[in-house]
Amino acid sequence: MTNWQTVCRVTDLTPNIGVCALVEDQQVAIFNCARTDSLYAVANFDPIGKANVLSRGIIGSIEGEPYVASPLYKQHFHLQTGACLEEPKQQIKTYPVRAHEGEIQVSI
Repeated sequence: MTNWQTVCRVTDLTPNIGVCALVEDQQVAIFNCARTDSLYAVANFDPIGKANVLSRGIIGSIEGEPYVASPLYKQHFHLQTGACLEEPKQQIKTYPVRAHEGEIQVSI
């Protein structure tokens, strides 16, 4: 059984702008992608820049796939898999996220 934690209201998310939420002591970056009309939740920690900054990254697509670019060194992390495009050995965690009854919920 999945344990969902409410982090904000759907109306609190601005399309294409990330927000950071604390979920079970983990910083999670949450994105509402307007192009795909999808929600994404990934670890906020950039393993290359060694800082919690990914919620401030720019989201976009590369060859039709959703990515967030770190605001530090501009590496691109896949929003569904967490894989780093430029440095394949680097990976960020991804989390289940959903909109439920007007609330954004994340599970860790």
